[in-house]
Amino acid sequence: MRTVLLQSLRRHLRRYVAAAVAVVVAVAFVVAVGVLTAGVRTGITAGAGAQFAGADHVVRDLGTQNAITYAAQHGDDVAVLGSATLPLRAGAEQAPGKFVANIAAAPRLRWQTLDSGRFPERTGEAVVDVWTAQDMEISVGDEITLGAGSTAADLKVVGIAAASANLGQAAVYITFEQLLNWRDDETLLLDRAVVIGDTGPLPDGATAVTPEEHVAESMAQHTNNVNTLSLLLLVFAGIALLVSVLVITNTFSILFAQRVRDFALLRCVGATRRQVMGSVRREAAVVGVLASLVGVAAGAGLGYGLIAVVDALTRQSPLTAPAQLPGWWLLGGFAVGLVVTAVASWLPTRRVVRISPLAALRPDGAVDVRSGAGRARVALGVVFLAGGVALLAVAAVQDSTVSMVAGGGTLFAGVLLLGPLLIPRVVRVVGALLGPGGRLATENAVRNPRRTAATAASLLVGVTLTTAVLTGLATTRASVDANHGTAHPLDVALTSWTGPLDADVLDQVRATPGVGDAIAVDGVLVDLTGGDAAEAGDGAAGSEAAGDEAAGGEAGGGDAGGDDAGGEAAGDEAAGGEAAGGDVTAADRPLLLLGAPDASAVARDGGAFARVEPGTVALDADVYGDEPAQRLGNGSAGTVTASATGDGGHDVAASPVDLRVTTGSGWGGAGIVAPETLTSLGSPRTYAVWVRASADADPVALLADLDTLADAAGVDVDNGLRAEVADNQMLGTVTAATLGLLGISVVIALIGIANTLGLSVLERVREHAMLRALGLTRRQLRRMLAAEAVLLSVTATLLGTVLGVGFAWVGYETFVQTALDAATWRVPWVELAAVVPVGALAGLLAAVLPARRAAAVPPTTALTLD
Repeated sequence: MRTVLLQSLRRHLRRYVAAAVAVVVAVAFVVAVGVLTAGVRTGITAGAGAQFAGADHVVRDLGTQNAITYAAQHGDDVAVLGSATLPLRAGAEQAPGKFVANIAAAPRLRWQTLDSGRFPERTGEAVVDVWTAQDMEISVGDEITLGAGSTAADLKVVGIAAASANLGQAAVYITFEQLLNWRDDETLLLDRAVVIGDTGPLPDGATAVTPEEHVAESMAQHTNNVNTLSLLLLVFAGIALLVSVLVITNTFSILFAQRVRDFALLRCVGATRRQVMGSVRREAAVVGVLASLVGVAAGAGLGYGLIAVVDALTRQSPLTAPAQLPGWWLLGGFAVGLVVTAVASWLPTRRVVRISPLAALRPDGAVDVRSGAGRARVALGVVFLAGGVALLAVAAVQDSTVSMVAGGGTLFAGVLLLGPLLIPRVVRVVGALLGPGGRLATENAVRNPRRTAATAASLLVGVTLTTAVLTGLATTRASVDANHGTAHPLDVALTSWTGPLDADVLDQVRATPGVGDAIAVDGVLVDLTGGDAAEAGDGAAGSEAAGDEAAGGEAGGGDAGGDDAGGEAAGDEAAGGEAAGGDVTAADRPLLLLGAPDASAVARDGGAFARVEPGTVALDADVYGDEPAQRLGNGSAGTVTASATGDGGHDVAASPVDLRVTTGSGWGGAGIVAPETLTSLGSPRTYAVWVRASADADPVALLADLDTLADAAGVDVDNGLRAEVADNQMLGTVTAATLGLLGISVVIALIGIANTLGLSVLERVREHAMLRALGLTRRQLRRMLAAEAVLLSVTATLLGTVLGVGFAWVGYETFVQTALDAATWRVPWVELAAVVPVGALAGLLAAVLPARRAAAVPPTTALTLD
């Protein structure tokens, strides 16, 4: 049988090359997915979890005193994470509270990046975040003052930190020794540390985890305890395994279906079943080992190459090449290649050796549901379909990711099992649209249903993945935008607390680069009666309690970060008082009420936050706290009484107006009322301009320009863009990885359909020779094969689109609705409409070389081939 093995490999070299290509592609897909997944982990750790990226361990639950002691014991190999909320003064600019954190002594543990300058090296030096630098007009070389009273410290600004979406972003960074100057301040919170090397003995109650584990748990907290990293890993692994099994199995099923007569002849000349099976296993082992080794190398190169492409095409790459190859993925890809090759080669030959050699010499017919094998295949396909639907239903109801992946794979397996019955029928329907000219192509395409189904399966996989990814990305983007719009409806708000805006401010804002749209907002300044003015001042000026709640505790702890991982963005508004008018507190001025019936033109929530009922005032809970009515007066009744100030002599309401208080978030210190309520209070005038940034705007540059304009106009700026930067960074990482997966799957689909079409043409060489002998020209033969390819491609595309949208909907029900409060289902109709012609074109291109090869063989030569 050794001679049979060598002769078989030599004679069927072209077919085994096709099989080897299938194995290489499948193994490469598994390994590339592993590299991409590792790149996602590294990218997220370097982005939202950058402060942990350079560490070997993260020590949690230390407590402030234990953290100080722990850092003293380990020196520069430990960097404590945390912050204090301290007053900040820079020239004439003041802020009642800004988050102040420390810079790690070891360069490896410094996660911040610099726009300019350098890091602090000694006591008396500081780095200022770029957002704070813009708000307070701070530059390198300026002097700032942190703290108040006896603990106040004068610092020299030696650097400006680049804008970051990191959850631990602070306003000012100093050395750890300098931060300990405020060790007795009640706002100082030091609860975790990052460690290089071994953690050593830990204080009681403290725990140590890897940076990846900590980031995964932290990100899960921001998505309603849905672990996106684990989900991504599971989905990618499931898709990689399914695609690899399908590609290899389909190729080997066609390959060994063509060799049924060879196996039968071996049986006729005396080979036993065991000898035939042994020969097949050895052939498969040779192909599997060599192809799997090539696939592992190709997959690693492909994965790193895709990350490099993303890095080159994006300004700030959301993916980061992992420092080490993902070993388990390499071993897994190699094992998949070997195991699936062995199984795929064993099943077809097992069927052959169980029947008599003479029966095997007869041509293989279509799948007949009346035969035992046909009934078993149909029954198994129905069971898989029903089981897959049931598992997907369980996933949607119980939000089970495992059930979602298992159900998707089971349902898809059922579709493939029923493919020989389903796909030919769809091909006939599609072929009827081609008229009489496509009749021959249709009949040839459906003549062997099993071969037809196997040929269409590769493209079916690619189209299903493509439509699922496109729909999933559109839904995720819409949901993230809706979620962000609810929490931060305004990108930027320019507000005057001293008097109406000049008429040309709106025109200046609209002319600013990066502004997509802007509207003028009318308002009335009112005095509150029946309440404690000091309470109102505490609320609007940004009490520490409100600031801590709005910031989510992240600067002090590192985990929370609020709804949109904005952390410091909300903290600046609430704790800093910037949103409420800089240095002027609410106790020193009236409350501004705004009415915006046209807010939908700029608001990211469609203007919903500005639609309040008459007799109601909506206040920002990030600024006023969870119970703003109590802070503003008359809290027991949940109402406030407002009367217009007169606005420099303008008409005012005849009597005060009682307003019921509700809460929202994301627009700053002004109250929102209905237009009729505003009119009843006085004569509304323009007090604010609300801005919607354009899609391609640079947030930092836009805020810098608007800050300059606001200073000239004497108004305040509320920044809602920072939270969007955080959202977009996380979404960009997932999107880039998913598009990388999509690119690999499309390549696999093209290679798969070209491979199976090539084997199909090779199998039908005598049939094509007969058609040529009967008068079919080479051009007509090529057209016929092209028409067959288009028929199969369109059929696979239609079925794949339906399946892909269905899988995306299950993913939406299972994951997106659980992770995001304002989830929105979105079907990208334009992109999906383009999938059909692209799929047909892919099939047509895949058929070019096989068709040319078939037409190039003379009929007399082809009739002599076996």
